[in-house]
Amino acid sequence: MEITINQTPFKLPQGASIAEAIEIFGAEPPYAIALNLTFVHRQRYGETFLTQGDALEIVQPVAGG
Repeated sequence: MEITINQTPFKLPQGASIAEAIEIFGAEPPYAIALNLTFVHRQRYGETFLTQGDALEIVQPVAGG
């Protein structure tokens, strides 16, 4: 299936979870996740499954001033 992660197209196996998508993307903590613009708590990453066309945003904090 095809989804977008941070607005970039990615192909994932059918039924992949958010946890699997994060691993494929290579994100390093800390980060927050939004699926189709809705925040997903980290305890639900392994049990929230993606479907064709989903948009996943991985947001990492930026330090500076």
